[in-house]
Parts: sequence; C-alpha cells; structure tokens
Amino acid sequence: MRLVFAGSPAAAVPSLSALAAGRHEVAAVVTREDSPQGRRGILTPTPVASLADELGIPTIKANRLAGDATEAITALRPDLGVIVAYGGLVREPLLSAPKYGWINLHFSLLPRWRGAAPVQRSIIAGDDLTGATVFQLVPELDAGDVFGQFTQSIGGHETAGHLLDSLAVSGAELLAAVVDAIAEGDARAEPQVGDVTLAPKLTLADGLVDFTRPAHDVVNLVRGVTPEPGAFTTLDGARLKIIDAAIARDAPRLAPGHFAQEGKLILVGTATDPVQLVTVHPAGRKAMNAGDWWRGRPADAATVVDAPAVAE
Repeated sequence: MRLVFAGSPAAAVPSLSALAAGRHEVAAVVTREDSPQGRRGILTPTPVASLADELGIPTIKANRLAGDATEAITALRPDLGVIVAYGGLVREPLLSAPKYGWINLHFSLLPRWRGAAPVQRSIIAGDDLTGATVFQLVPELDAGDVFGQFTQSIGGHETAGHLLDSLAVSGAELLAAVVDAIAEGDARAEPQVGDVTLAPKLTLADGLVDFTRPAHDVVNLVRGVTPEPGAFTTLDGARLKIIDAAIARDAPRLAPGHFAQEGKLILVGTATDPVQLVTVHPAGRKAMNAGDWWRGRPADAATVVDAPAVAE
C-alpha cells in the first residue's frame, strides 16, 4: 500500500522505522513544524522529521492538518493514513481522503484514557495495566473501532517516560501487523468495549504536588509527570522539582508538607507514610541527590512547603 505517516515526538519514531522497513511505500511523513529548543531557542526538527530526512522520505511540516497540508496529502493519493502522536486532529475532508481512511496507534487500553496524555494519566491514577491500541480514526476523539490491542504491566517504579519508550517499541510491532492485515484484506475492527475515561493534556499545574494526599498518590504523581511537565513544590519561595521519590514505609510519620532528615533519608510528610526524596532539581541548579541538596541548605532554611504552593 501507499502510506502517509503522521507523527512528531520520539514515541512515534519506532513506528515510522517499522513501516519504512516493511513492504509498503511511505509516500510522505507529516510532522509538526520545527520549534525552538533549549535555552538558546535553536529551531529544531521533530524526532520524526529527523528520521524521515535520514530515510529520504518527503516531509510535510504543518502544525494543523488543514489547508495546504490537506491538499498536499490528498494529492499523494494514499491508500492508508497512519498517525502516531502527531499532535493535531484529522478532520474531513482529509479523514476520508485515503482509500482505507486513517488508523491511529494510541498508548492505552481504549476506551480507557482517550486523549493526549494516556500514559501519564494511567500512572497518576495508579493503574497496574496499560497497553496500546490500533484503531480506525473517526471524528469523535479516540472512539473508532479497534483493529488490535495488547496489554502490559506498569512497573512500580516506572516513570511516564520509561513506560512510553517501552510501549512505543511494542506498539510499532502491533501497528505494522495491522497495516499488513489491512493490505491483505484480513483486518477486522471491533467496537470499543468498556467504560470511557479521559486523558487531557497535562499542564504545568498538574505537576504541583499535594502532600495532603496519601503517599502512594504523591509518588504516582511524581512518576506520571516525569519527565514532563515535571513534579514540583515550593520551599522558601523557590520551586523545587522532584525527579524521583519513593514511599518510606518504615519511617516515622510527619505532618503533610513537613521535611525532615532521618539518617540518610530526606523525607516529606503526607497523609499517610512519608515520602523519601531521592533526586531533586533546585531552582537555578542542576539535578542532584536529595541528601546533597538538603545538606547544602542554610541552617535557618524553611522545612515546610510554602502554603499555598501555586503553579505559575
């Protein structure tokens, strides 16, 4: 078949690699426009754009699949559109332009976690299982019939970044198999079954840690927003990013939001067990071991999170 692939971040790279190595023609790659990256704001192509350039595949850069982008894709007369974390919606008339429409690889067990942040939301919610789904794209968000799905356990210490990396590789294999099945006429799609939950895009405010919650909720939040947008609290009026944390089940209880050192452990109180800070990123400094950060603070520094701590 003649394919058009739409994707942007690193999570979509394994899928493009798998399709480009297969027996179908990837006629073009659609990805978001170059964007400023780093402190110097250097314009940088998306990871998918970089791979397409290496593979010699023509690239259409657009932040919205409309206007010129729609015309360019339609002119290619694709048999199938494939989308993986592109970062934009496919609407009519583009949705119906390919012979077999569009299929989407989504990193959740649909209909659970429809939306932009399924991996992050599943960890924050404390799910034990996740997976990936390939489904037919329809106008309603992530609601199309399912061609294939697999399940995967969520490790107790996995961050959203680690889990997404793993799902991206396994998901690419599922996606390639579904594309082959569509080409051979063997693909069968079934309606989604189960309760719908939503996974809206995370904002900076979603990373604000509420230490009045139970310890497992605090740790799940840290894992779920790592690496982006990142977990944080405020102490002495300065933002403290929390990169890694764990439940300290045998440590003495502390009032929520109160810091203390217990042996080599740096602890913060929650509604239940304290949480051990493992790695932190103080404002204006590099990420470091929490013990090193704590020992470097002035003797009269605050030991209770600022109240209220507000995301800016």
